[in-house]
Amino acid sequence: MNRGPWHLRVGAIVFAWLTALVVVALVHRSVPISGWLLVHLLGLGAAGNAILIWSRHFTDALLRRPPDPSRAGQAWRIAAFNAGAVAVVTGMLVDFWPVVLAGGVVVGVVALAHAVTLTRQLRSALPSRFGDTVRYYVAAAALLAVGAGLGVTMANPTLPGALHERLIVAHAAMNVFGFVGLSVLGTLVTLWPTMLRTRMADGVEVAARRGLPALVGGLGVAASGAVAGSPAVTAAGTLAYLAGAGYVLWPHLDEVRRKRPGTFATLSVFAGVVWLLGSLGFAVVAFATAPTWPAVLDRAGLLTVPVLAGFLVQVLLGAMTYLTTIVVGGRAAAIAAAGELERGAPWRLAVANFALLLCVLPTPSLVRVAASVLVLVAYAAFLPLLVRAVWQARRNRDTPSTPGPPPAGPPVRHRLGVAAAGLGVVVLTAAAAVAADPATVGIATTPSAAVTATGQTTQVEVHIEGMRYVPDTIEVPAGNRLVVHLVNTGSDHHDLVLANGTRTSRLAPGESAALDAGVIGSDVDGWCSVAGHRQMGMTLAVRAVGAAAPTTHSGHHEQTAAAAVRADDIARSLTAPPGEGFVAHDPALAASTPDHRVTLTVSEAEREVSPGITQRLWTFGGSAPGPTLRGKVGDVFEVTLVNDGTIGHSVDFHAGALAPDEPMRTIQPGEHLVYRFTARRAGVWLYHCSTMPMSVHIANGMFGAVIIDPPDLAPVDREYLLVQSEFYLGPPGGEVDAAKVAADKPDLVVFNGYANQYDHAPLTATVGERVRIWVLAAGPSRGTSFHVVGGQFDTVWAEGTYRLRPGPGGAQTLGLFAAQGGFVELQFDQPGHYPFVNHAMVDAERGAHGVIEVTAQPG
Repeated sequence: MNRGPWHLRVGAIVFAWLTALVVVALVHRSVPISGWLLVHLLGLGAAGNAILIWSRHFTDALLRRPPDPSRAGQAWRIAAFNAGAVAVVTGMLVDFWPVVLAGGVVVGVVALAHAVTLTRQLRSALPSRFGDTVRYYVAAAALLAVGAGLGVTMANPTLPGALHERLIVAHAAMNVFGFVGLSVLGTLVTLWPTMLRTRMADGVEVAARRGLPALVGGLGVAASGAVAGSPAVTAAGTLAYLAGAGYVLWPHLDEVRRKRPGTFATLSVFAGVVWLLGSLGFAVVAFATAPTWPAVLDRAGLLTVPVLAGFLVQVLLGAMTYLTTIVVGGRAAAIAAAGELERGAPWRLAVANFALLLCVLPTPSLVRVAASVLVLVAYAAFLPLLVRAVWQARRNRDTPSTPGPPPAGPPVRHRLGVAAAGLGVVVLTAAAAVAADPATVGIATTPSAAVTATGQTTQVEVHIEGMRYVPDTIEVPAGNRLVVHLVNTGSDHHDLVLANGTRTSRLAPGESAALDAGVIGSDVDGWCSVAGHRQMGMTLAVRAVGAAAPTTHSGHHEQTAAAAVRADDIARSLTAPPGEGFVAHDPALAASTPDHRVTLTVSEAEREVSPGITQRLWTFGGSAPGPTLRGKVGDVFEVTLVNDGTIGHSVDFHAGALAPDEPMRTIQPGEHLVYRFTARRAGVWLYHCSTMPMSVHIANGMFGAVIIDPPDLAPVDREYLLVQSEFYLGPPGGEVDAAKVAADKPDLVVFNGYANQYDHAPLTATVGERVRIWVLAAGPSRGTSFHVVGGQFDTVWAEGTYRLRPGPGGAQTLGLFAAQGGFVELQFDQPGHYPFVNHAMVDAERGAHGVIEVTAQPG
C-alpha cells in the first residue's frame, strides 16, 4: 500500500479518538470518571496511535529502509493496540479490573513489540546520522510498557491507598514525559527544521545523542522518588529531565532565529513545547517545596491542563497539520489541504493559549469554565478543517501544479490582527463570566437598600486575633458612611472583603489598612478571602441600625430567612470564647452508687450550644446530655420518666434488655411512666428518646449515658466522660432543623453538649497520674475516632471487651460507630496542654475538640 492511502486510513483512527475526546468533553458531567476518560482518550488513544504510526514512518525514512509493502505486521500491532486501549477504557467505565488488566497487558506487549521492531531495524540498517531519533522512539515505547504496567496496578481495587497515590505520579511521568515527551523531542530533531523550511542548526544531533541518557535517567529518578513517596527525589528527577529537555531543544533556537514560525503547524508545535518547559519548571518548584506526598499529588494535579491541553494537544495538532499535507499526494493537493488547515489559524492559536492561561491561573471558577469552553472550541475546530482538507486534497489530486515556492500566506499584519481578535474573544468571555458572578472578584451583587445619606461617618477599628475579627459585629446608623480601620495583629496574612464589593488588600502581620465601605443602607456581610479562612470563622457582620426591613412576598419565606442560623455566625462562634458566666458541663465521672432510683424529667429549655448560638432543646433533666447513671453488673435501675414538655416523648435504655412495648412507649405532656431494668452486661450504654422521628428527638438533646463498670475495672486517678453528639441548628433560640437531620448535615459536633467547651475549661491531670476517659457516640448519626494529641493509649475497652491492655503495644484512637461506647487509659509523662479530638477532622473543626491540661507533680 502506498504511503498516502495508508497514512490517511490509519490517521482516521487518531481522528476517531479525537472525536470521542470532544464528545466526552461536551457531556463530561454525565459521564463517569470523565476526568480519567478525557486524559486517556487523548494520551492513550489519539497520541498513542499517532506515535506508533509515525515513529515507524520516521524510522523507515531516517534509516533509508523501504516500508513493508503489505504493512500487515504494523496493521496487526495497531489493531491490537486499539483493542487493548478500548479494553482499558471499558474496564474502567464498568469498574471491572480483569478487563483493565487484559487491556493493559495488550498495550504493554504491543509497545514492547514496537520497541523490538525498531531496535532490529536500527541494528540492521547502515549507519545513519539520525539513528539517535530512532533510539528516542525505542526508549519511548519501552517506557509506555512500564507506564501501562503501573496503570494496571493502580486500577487494582485491592491496592493500598497510599501506594496508589504514589503510583499516580510515576504512571504519569512514564506515559506523558516518557512515551510522549521522548517521542516529541526525538522527532523534532529532523521534523522541526523541515517544518520551518530551513537547514538544521549545528549541534542538534549531538545534543539529541547526549541528552537522551539525561532524559531517561531523570524520568527514572522521578518515578523512583514517586514510588518511594519522596518529594525531594521526585523534584530532583524532574529537574534532571527539564535540564535534559532544555539541552536537547537549545540548538533549535538557532533555527527559530533564522526562520520564525508562521504557519499553524509550526506555531502550534512551538507553543506546545513552551507549555512543556513551563510545566516542568513549575513541577520542579512545586515538588521541591511540597512538605508531604499528598501535597505533591495536589500540585501534580495542577499540571494536567498545561501538560495535556497546552503541550500534548498543540504538538499533536501541529504535527498532524503538517504531516497531512505531506501524505495527501501531489503538490496541488498539498496546497489545497494546507489552505484549509490554515483557516483561522492565528485566531485558534490565540484563543487556545490565552484561554489556557485563564484556566491555569487562579481565576474565578466561572471564568475558568468559560475559558475551558473556548479552548475546546479552538481545538475542536481542527476536526472539521481536517475533513475539509482531505476532501480538498482529493479534489485537487490530479490538478496540475505550477513549479516554484508554495503560495505565500496572509501578511504578518493580517495574521496579527486575527490573533488580536482571538485575544479579544478571550477577554470578552472572561468579562462576561465576571459579570455573571461578580462576587467572585469582590464586585457588589446585592445593592444596599435605598437610604438617605446622613453625611456622617462611622469609623471602627477592627483587629485580627487568631482566626477572628475583633469586634466581629459592627453597628452603623443607616445612612452613615462606614470606614473600617483593619489592623492585622494576627500571625498570618488576612484581608477583609465586604459583600458590597469593597475590600482591603491582603495584609501581612503588623500591617493595617482603611476600608471605605460607603454609605450603609442595609446589613452587609464580610469575610477574609484567604482560602479556608472564612470557613474557620473569619467573618464580620455590619448591621444597619434603623434600616427599613426588606420587603418579602411570602410570609413563610420571611420566617425561614429570618430564622436561619447563618453559616458565618456558626463559623465565627467556633473561634469565639464563651461569654461571662459560662460554666462547662462537668466531665468528671462520679463513682457508682448503690441506689438507682431516678426521676428523669423531660423539659424544654433554651441553652447555649456554642458561643452566641442558642437552641431550644428537649432535655432529660434540663441538660443535653442528660444525667449520667452509673452502676455495676447485676444492679437494678428504676427510672421514672416525667414529661413536662409540650409534645410526646419516650426513653430507650440500651443498658436494659426487655421488650420495648410498654417501657419505651411515648407518653404525652403531663404523663409519666416507670422504666425498670437490670444491668446484665458491662458497657457505656446510650439512652435516648425513641419517639419518631427518633433522629430529630436525639438531635434536639434527648440522650445520655449509663455506665455499667466491667467487673475487673481497676482504680485510676482521674475519670472523665465525654458524650459526643451533633447539632442541626434551627432558628436562633429555636428547635432542631429536621431537614438538616434528614440530609445528615450537622452544623456542630460537640462533646457534652457544647462546642469546644473544654478548650476554654480544660480537663486536668498531673504528670504520672493514670487517666481514664469514657467516650460515647450519641449521634444521632455520627461516630467518633477519639484521639488525644501527644498521648498514647495503653488500654482500650470498647463495646464490652478489652481491645488493648498494658504491654508493648499502644493505640492512637478509639473508634466508635453511632451509639457505641468505650474507654481509654493513658498517663502523661510531661506537663503541657494535650488536645483531644474526634480525628474525623471535619467533625473536630465543627466543635468536637478540647484540651487536657497536665501539670507537674507538686514539689
